[in-house]
Parts: sequence; C-alpha cells; structure tokens
Amino acid sequence: MKIALDPFMHRHLSLEDLPAKVKELGYDWIELSPRGDFLEWFKAPRVFPDRIKSFKRALKDADVGIASLLPMYRWASNDEAERQAAVKHWKRAIEIAVELEVDVMNSEFGRGPHPDKGSCYCCHTGSMIEACEDAWWRSMEELVPIFEKENISLHVEPHPEDWCETLQPALDIIRTVNSKNVKFLYCAPHTFYFGDDTKAMLREAKDVLAHVHVGDTFNHKASSGLRYILNPPGTQARVHQHLNIGQGEVPWDEFFGTLADIGFDGVMTACVFAWEDKADHSGKFMRSEMQRFIDKYWGAK
Repeated sequence: MKIALDPFMHRHLSLEDLPAKVKELGYDWIELSPRGDFLEWFKAPRVFPDRIKSFKRALKDADVGIASLLPMYRWASNDEAERQAAVKHWKRAIEIAVELEVDVMNSEFGRGPHPDKGSCYCCHTGSMIEACEDAWWRSMEELVPIFEKENISLHVEPHPEDWCETLQPALDIIRTVNSKNVKFLYCAPHTFYFGDDTKAMLREAKDVLAHVHVGDTFNHKASSGLRYILNPPGTQARVHQHLNIGQGEVPWDEFFGTLADIGFDGVMTACVFAWEDKADHSGKFMRSEMQRFIDKYWGAK
C-alpha cells in the first residue's frame, strides 16, 4: 500500500521544495494535484524539460515518490472544442507521467455545469448529463488505448456536481470500460453522496477499487437535511467537506476495517483541504491517524 499526501494546502511551496515538506510531514509518496506551475486546472500543463529535471532531482533528494498524478481537464464537456482541448491536455499529462516514471493517474468524471457551459442539472430532460456522458465515452475511446500502451492505471472518482456523482452508475461504467488499466477511486469525503452503508459500498466496489481518498465530512442529509443550511431552500448546490479524521461523520472503523477485509492494497491518500492555516499540523495528524487504523486492521493480519 502507498500512503500519500495530496499537498494542495502546500501549493504555495515551489515544486523543488514540495518533496522535502512531504517527507517532513511523514509521507513517502505524493499525489500531485493541480497547481499553477505543473498540471494547471483545466489548462495545458506548464511543464518543460528543466522543470521535470529539477522536480525529479528534488524527489530523489527527499526520497519521495509520486504515487499518482491528478489532472483535471474537461474530458466530459458537452462542448466539443472544449472536450478536444481536454483530451490534448490529457495526452500531454500522460507523457509527463511517463517522463516521471509514474504509473498511476487519477481524476474525476467531470463536467458539471460550473462554471459557464451547459444547462443546469435540474433541467427536466437531463440532456446535459446525457451529453456529458457521451462526451466522456468519446474521450475514453481515445485515451484508454494510450493508458494501456504506457501501462498507466487511471483511477476515476465520482464527484458532487459531476455528470456522475454517485457510486452507481460509476462502478458499472468503469466495469463497462473493461480495461485492467481503469479502476475506481473511493473518496471518503463523498461518502454521503454514495449512500449510507460504508461497509456495503466498499464491498460492492471491491473488484475495481484501487485508490481511496481519506478525509472526513458531515452527512449533509442528516438532521432532516439541515446539517448544512442553504439559501434559497431547494438550491441545487452540492456541499461536502475534506476535514481531518474525526471532525465529521464518516464511520472510520467501518471504512478501514472493510478495506482490510477486502484486501485493499492500493493508493491511500490524505486528502484534506479545510485547514490551510494549519496545513502542517493537518498533514502530520492525518499520517498518524491513517497509520493507527492500518496497524489496527492490517497489522492484525
């Protein structure tokens, strides 16, 4: 198992300083999420040979590896020009993964209505969801052969507001891709969009589960739907958190215990975004808590 940190809260650090910080916080692996000087959100990678060389040197000096690269491109856009640009950026990101000798990439299903294209999710026809799914399949037709050729695994997660934001149909869609290189990422902060039975959901995902994001969240459906209060009432906003373990309502013993029971041995990433003012403390705390649960459930085996 690779225990990684998503260092988004440390994105103010240079690429060259990032590996040493990750090591200082107790991690041997980075899940490198979008940042302006590397894989920028939705735009072409800001990557060139000297940047690759200096980053690889820093990784080696700190004895830290990249568990996964996390590009975010609009590969499911219902705007064909936008989708084609996203596929182009994906192809370059795959080349960068190969240059860095990284064999895992992860991302989200993507392209909800935010920020500017398409109609809203509450439209009665559901046309945007259908158009985005069709677009995603067109992108996969181009990209899956490349992932297979380069022997890179793609781990995909449903995200609140994506065209696919629930456990199902996400699992069956990934199974339908029918590639050993395309797997499922279970993001614990999205738990309550998936359902209410953590054990059952993880067991259902067992055959395609390769990656988990660890962060706590509140059950937005609790307290008669008033755990969060949104105005105006009935808004289609999607809410969740990426908190430290214990600050929300994810059932962590069920989460880690079930992962151990199903033999999970993939990438486990600390994925907290809520505490930029306490980023070092959060990173160290999450590493300690994750290890405590690993020792409790995997150590027993």
